[in-house]
Amino acid sequence: MKRYILLLLAAAFTSMMTHAQETSISDATTSVVAADSVAVAADTATVEKRDKSSRFLPTSRRIDRHVDRNKFVYKGEVMLGLAASHGKLSVEDSELMLLVDDINIGLNSTTVKPFLAFAYRDNRSVGMRFGYEYIRGDLGNIALNLGSAADLSFSLSDLGLKSENFSWSFFHRNYIGLDRRGIIGAIIESELMVKTGTMNFYTADDEGVAQSSLSRNFAARLNFNPGLAVYVFPQVCVTVTVGIGGLYYNNVRLMDANDEVVGRRDRTGLKFKFNIADIQIGIVAHLWNKNKK
Repeated sequence: MKRYILLLLAAAFTSMMTHAQETSISDATTSVVAADSVAVAADTATVEKRDKSSRFLPTSRRIDRHVDRNKFVYKGEVMLGLAASHGKLSVEDSELMLLVDDINIGLNSTTVKPFLAFAYRDNRSVGMRFGYEYIRGDLGNIALNLGSAADLSFSLSDLGLKSENFSWSFFHRNYIGLDRRGIIGAIIESELMVKTGTMNFYTADDEGVAQSSLSRNFAARLNFNPGLAVYVFPQVCVTVTVGIGGLYYNNVRLMDANDEVVGRRDRTGLKFKFNIADIQIGIVAHLWNKNKK
């Protein structure tokens, strides 16, 4: 009897210990799961905060490609420059085109553009430019022959062209030093230009009396002119820029002998191309207000 009672007490004690262990294990598991949930939530919040904060990196954390490390123009410099170009076209070739014979054309173009600029920061400058352009051409003779089958041919001779234009512009230049010594640099120029002038065509009639037609021109343009600059002396550099086009507006008015408008043409467009006729070679004097560092 005593043995039976002892066995019952041992079984009850074992059951109580097992239940206590299961309860402690369940509580521990719940605590671990709760802790893991809190940690996961905290990590998620941190990642979301990091994504939101790193969507636009602050200036101090952005990649610096050191484009302006090589200084070509220093803040505070005053620049005086002159750009000029001259071109001449002379054609005396009967085989230039299949339909055009007896070509005799001479064309001269001269452009002079002085300018003044100021460097408001390293490798950045703004300035004003004045320009004068003179074009003169003579057409000695040109004949068009479409053949006997078409029965159409004509010729022109003793034609002339004279054009004078004045321009004013504001420009911004961005320089990129291509070497550490600051001798060679690239130029990226944008220019807002207004241009006015006249164009005169003249010829002679069958009796030798001179006749002419005058047109007045106006143009507004937003040009882009890349180029290169090289220092040939410590304070003097040579520049070469070429126009690649941009946005333009042209207005041409044809005038009669009484200076009355008898015709008009307006044109607006956007055009980009390598213009070999707009290559400018210039020389620039840099006037420093302090020593280079």
